[in-house]
Amino acid sequence: MLARCPFGTVARIRGVRAILTIVLLAACADGGLPPLAGDQVRLRFPAGGVVDVIEVDAVNRLPLRKAELIAPDGVATPASYLSVNPSPSVTFYQGLPNGPYTGGALGVGNVAAGVPLPALTGGAAQQRAEFLAMVASASIPLPDPVEYRRDWRSYSVRLSFGDPPQEVETQEIAAPEPPPGG
Repeated sequence: MLARCPFGTVARIRGVRAILTIVLLAACADGGLPPLAGDQVRLRFPAGGVVDVIEVDAVNRLPLRKAELIAPDGVATPASYLSVNPSPSVTFYQGLPNGPYTGGALGVGNVAAGVPLPALTGGAAQQRAEFLAMVASASIPLPDPVEYRRDWRSYSVRLSFGDPPQEVETQEIAAPEPPPGG
């Protein structure tokens, strides 16, 4: 369920959009985009779910193309599921001040009925914001759950972002601790 935005949000969205435009133009002038400050990876076992699958959640400027579990002997187990959302977005809806539920206990108490909508919302009753990064998820099955539980500190997860011949980035991350009691 989407939350309704306060009326001052439109100005903030426009300000953020202007800053992002300046940053992108400066980055393109230098020959490429810098890594996002928000690049992150999370490895976990699903809470209350299957204990023989490692879930990977990643946010990166490059698409996740490969996720694999690396055993202590170097054997790689590839992900059985991998999904990439190239530009996730969210849509904000403005409440209309002259709608049927305005005024009184149910409506927008501080907005007078009949005020033109552009004066309140900057001309748009709906705003769409896009996240300028790739959001990916993957599931890696454990080849031997008993062995993993015994020696999980020796395992790692290798993630490959990007498409050759363009930029490719590889990260190797320590494998997550198995959930207790399995």
